[in-house]
Amino acid sequence: MAVEQYRKLIQQLLSQRAERPQIQLGWQEYEVQTLFDTEHDHYQLLHVGWRETQRAFGCILHLDIKDGQIWIQHDGTEVGIANQLVDLGVPRDDIVLAFHEPEVRQYTDFGVGRTQGSR
Repeated sequence: MAVEQYRKLIQQLLSQRAERPQIQLGWQEYEVQTLFDTEHDHYQLLHVGWRETQRAFGCILHLDIKDGQIWIQHDGTEVGIANQLVDLGVPRDDIVLAFHEPEVRQYTDFGVGRTQGSR
């Protein structure tokens, strides 16, 4: 698959996730946001706001595209976005579970990464 297809798939999955009904229990000022940096190929899904009297801010998903591969930097979901990408036709070798140490990635069913540096 081409990088442009990867961009569209990532944006589609993150947008769908952001649109899911949130169980907010009356929380005000709470939302799920998508951040798409298509120039540098960084994509995030965040939660921002207040849950009653507690500040809520954090990354749910963070993906990058590097050297034609999708690098999953963080995945805080139960399903796993890597599995969703595979279901949509992305080859496992084009998905890097970057949250695993580089030495461990060879033991996953996914790619190990073709680059050591970042953009």
